[in-house]
Amino acid sequence: MSALIRPLAPETPVFREPPYNLEAEQALLGAILVNNEAIDRVSSFLKPLHFFEALNGRIYEHALKLIWGGKRATPVTLKTYFQNEPTYGGIAVPQYLGQLALNATTIINSEDYGRTIYDLAIRRQLIGIGEAMVNTAYDSPIDAAPSVQIEEAEQQLFELAETGKYGSGFEPFVAALNTAIDMANNAHIRDGGLSGIPTGLIDLDHKMGGLQPSDLIIIAGRPAMGKTALATNIAFHVAQHLRTGVDAGDQDSSVVGFFSLEMSAEQLATRILSEQSEIPSNQIRRGQINDEEFQKIILVSQELQHLPLFIDQTGGITVAQLAARARRLKRQRGLGLIVVDYLQLLSGSSRRASDGRVQEITEITTGLKTLAKELNVPILALSQLSRQVEQRDDKRPLLSDLRESGSIEQDADVVLFVFREEYYAEREAPQQLNTPEYSQWQEKMANLSGKAEVIIGKQRHGPTGTVPLQFTPEFTRFSNLAQGERLPERRE
Repeated sequence: MSALIRPLAPETPVFREPPYNLEAEQALLGAILVNNEAIDRVSSFLKPLHFFEALNGRIYEHALKLIWGGKRATPVTLKTYFQNEPTYGGIAVPQYLGQLALNATTIINSEDYGRTIYDLAIRRQLIGIGEAMVNTAYDSPIDAAPSVQIEEAEQQLFELAETGKYGSGFEPFVAALNTAIDMANNAHIRDGGLSGIPTGLIDLDHKMGGLQPSDLIIIAGRPAMGKTALATNIAFHVAQHLRTGVDAGDQDSSVVGFFSLEMSAEQLATRILSEQSEIPSNQIRRGQINDEEFQKIILVSQELQHLPLFIDQTGGITVAQLAARARRLKRQRGLGLIVVDYLQLLSGSSRRASDGRVQEITEITTGLKTLAKELNVPILALSQLSRQVEQRDDKRPLLSDLRESGSIEQDADVVLFVFREEYYAEREAPQQLNTPEYSQWQEKMANLSGKAEVIIGKQRHGPTGTVPLQFTPEFTRFSNLAQGERLPERRE
């Protein structure tokens, strides 16, 4: 008869203290109290909340206030803040301040002490995130989606990794002024005088100064106007230009994240192959190409293999999921531009969805604008227009034509409308041939052929207006309009 298998006696849990270093905290405070200049070496990254011992954090906080107020921080001046404090380590806090100054080390080591305190604080926050993940995983209802917890954990980790890079509260005007001067200098020395990322379309870049970091840029238009084609052209140019051009030193800024909620990754790749090889995309898809064209496609594909363009073709994702994936891409690869095709295919939270589509779109546009500022990259989001455009004689879009226009118009920094009059004129062909009307229509089509407009309907930091472009439909390519060409006169 086999012996009974008894459960193992539970081991006594080992209590682990969170990581901290009181000696480093005391050494730093002592250096500051002896020589207030020591605080200049750590104040840019070290905050009172980074101290493990709460009393040390309060001493540091009051020292900061005194020094930034133009006063001296010494045991005597700090004493008044701690008169009624309970004893610390068996001694009164004013005596503790005196001991800190008495045992102070050299100011030279103050930054090292500050970094030690900061790093240990980050480790404690990591422990907190990990513990929260474990507790949530244990306590969540059985029908709770794990993906939501994963997204929240990713966001917390990203924010922790980016600590000090954004969201640091108020900053002196001089810091913002220096940033503006650096931007102007970069525009001065860069080809074309652009402060932002070039789109490859010269006239559009001239009006916009390129794609500006932290901007939410909306590309809107009716179906068949070429919204996706324009966004794909810009995405390709950004990835290619910044990888091989004058800004190639900053590899992180050449990475493009393309969220294709409507088209598959294969369809986007086919469009880019068609544009670069100048072989119609429908022929590529159907295999209607000869050996010479096939070899050209192979050659172009080899050149595009290392293009830093990443496509996420997941349909129906929420704006929170998009943000989590964009953060992950920036953390792993770097990021220079985000493209969303298209905005109305995103969904908001279930709570906002129940409030109605307008409220949901508001949450989406606000989320995209917040993400653009957080990651400090431009976000190019495509948007559909309402059908009321088709009811007007002049079918050029207006801001009021945006679906759920209130939030889109409000949150967007730039709104671009894609308009091809040729598309509408083609459908106005007279039924009878060899008539004066048909001749006029042919003349009109000849003037409009291959021409498009990008209408800048809104721009926070630049002019509005119309930019003429060349459009080649068989290659789905927008390009600069040749010199001397012009759009026909608009008839009122």
